[in-house]
Parts: sequence; structure tokens; C-alpha cells
Amino acid sequence: MRLGLALGYWGRGPNPAHLDLAREAERLGYDSVWTAEAWGSDAFTPLTWIAAHTSRIRLGTAVAQMAARTPTATAMHALTLDHLSGGRMLLGLGLSGPQVVEGWYGRPFPKSPLTATREYVDVIRQVLRREAPVELAGRFHAHPYAGDDGTGLGKPLKPITHPLRVGLPVLLGAEGPKNIAQTTRIADGWLPLYWSPFRTDVYQASLEGVPESFVIAPMARAAVCDDVAEGLLPVKAMLGFYIGGMGHAARNFHADLMARMGYEDEARHIQGLFAEGRREEAVLAVPDAFADEISLVGPRERIAERLELWRKGPVTDLLVTAPDPHTLRVLAELNG
Repeated sequence: MRLGLALGYWGRGPNPAHLDLAREAERLGYDSVWTAEAWGSDAFTPLTWIAAHTSRIRLGTAVAQMAARTPTATAMHALTLDHLSGGRMLLGLGLSGPQVVEGWYGRPFPKSPLTATREYVDVIRQVLRREAPVELAGRFHAHPYAGDDGTGLGKPLKPITHPLRVGLPVLLGAEGPKNIAQTTRIADGWLPLYWSPFRTDVYQASLEGVPESFVIAPMARAAVCDDVAEGLLPVKAMLGFYIGGMGHAARNFHADLMARMGYEDEARHIQGLFAEGRREEAVLAVPDAFADEISLVGPRERIAERLELWRKGPVTDLLVTAPDPHTLRVLAELNG
């Protein structure tokens, strides 16, 4: 199992510790470093900055939002950074949800998310192969554009720049069972939002027949500390926000996933508290047990025991959100 460092997206401003953490992760032998985006900082610019200050560690987006860019624009970002970094780019993509897609990006959330995702990846693959001009008679990502409001003058094109790697890895952040199953067929890897080594059966049906080279790279908060309950507070804060705030009460993929993992009543309770503006209560309502099983928190000995459970399952890459170099170092030592 490889280790990766997940830096996420910025909050109020850039985190001055991120570059040092990325450099330390590279020095410790971490395989990859990942950035993200929501409705603030973008994923590619910080990753490019990190690329310029490192030499070996692979560079991933976890995740770049599909609604933020056309698939050809995303492919341009990826092939550009792949060239500048010497072939270190990993393209992680996510569809997000209706609240963000329509509220922030000002685009309709696709009525058929599976089809939209499949077309998006198809276009990116065509760009990276550069065998012929991009053409797709798609429902959501037609190339050339074929809508009634177009001029009809669109011309199929292929990238001027020759991609460095035809096989630049494409990974998808998928949560629903059908979406995960499709991911195993059209992508090189999967970026689970929550992963519990105690509940791998939740995903078993979706992962049937997965290719041997397929990457499974979940994110997990890691913190070496004496007080487990205190160490879990950032995990609970994240969960409270994602389950309560990142989606509508009637359609929240994160809450639905928590429900499938055995915490349906708790998920709906958190949603209700968050909707009422009782955010602190929503965070405290996140069960310690759930926060604990999807993270690696506590003294070194406790983390060592739990890390073995992650290593025994199908996870190929563990992407850790670690607050300090000491935690990064301990995980590197424990992972061998």
C-alpha cells in the first residue's frame, strides 16, 4: 500500500504549511500529493506550485470538479502539468452534487450523472490519445457542439500540444454503487470519500471484476496524538460539513453514503441539525465510532494496529490528511 498526502482545498486563504508538508512527504518516500477544489481555490494552480518545488512525488487532483471546466479544458490542464512535471500528473475528477454544480458553477446538474461522467472521460481519453480530432455524439459533451443555439460551424480538433503520456491516469471520485461500478470500467482508479476497513463489504458488489492494476485510493485523516476523542474533532467537523452542508436535504450523496455504511439515523439527524443552523450540534452529533473507523487517530501503537487493517484490504494507496510532519513520519515508518 502506497502513501499519499492529501492537502485538500484552501480555506480562507493559502495554507503556508502545505508546501513544506509536500516536500517532507517526498523526502519520506510518499508516492503522491493531492490537491482539491470546492468553491474557492482551484486544484491545478497549487499543484503546479508544488510540482515546481519537488522532483519525484506524483501530483494528483482529488478532486477536480467536472462542472468547473469542459472536458477538453480539463485535458489541457492535465497534459500541460504532466509536461511541466516530467510525467507526474494524476487526474482525479468528481461530479459534485446539484447544490454546488447549479449554485456555484451555474450549470444544470446532469439528469443522467453516469452518462455525463462517461462522456467526460471519453473526451479526455481522446485528447490524450491524440489519434484523431475529438468527436463525440454525446448527450452532455457533444464534440463538435450540436445544440440548436449553435452556429453549426464547429470543427473537430485535436490538441496542438502532443501529450507526454497517452496513459495519463484518470481516477474518479464516486460514491453511489452504480457510479463506482462504472468507475472500475472507464477509469484507472477510484477515490473513495469515506473508507472503513471494517466495512469493505459496502463496496464489494461494485468492485466485482475490478482490473488488477486498478487503483483504490481513499482519503483518511491521520494524527498521532494521546487523546483520541480530541484527535477525532477535525474528522467530525469535516463529516458534519459534508453530511449537513454539502448537498440538499433531499439529495446529498455524502449523507446517503454514511447511511449505506450503517449510520442512516445519525446521518439524517446531522442533516436536520445543520439545516436548522445548529452547526456545532451537528458536528458533535457525528458518532465517534464512525469518525474513528474512517481515520487513523491516536497514539503510535493504536495507529499501527489500525494501519494493518487498511493494508489487508483492497486499498492500493492511502491518501492521508496529516496536520504535521511528525504524523507523516510515523506513518512512513509504520508502512515500511
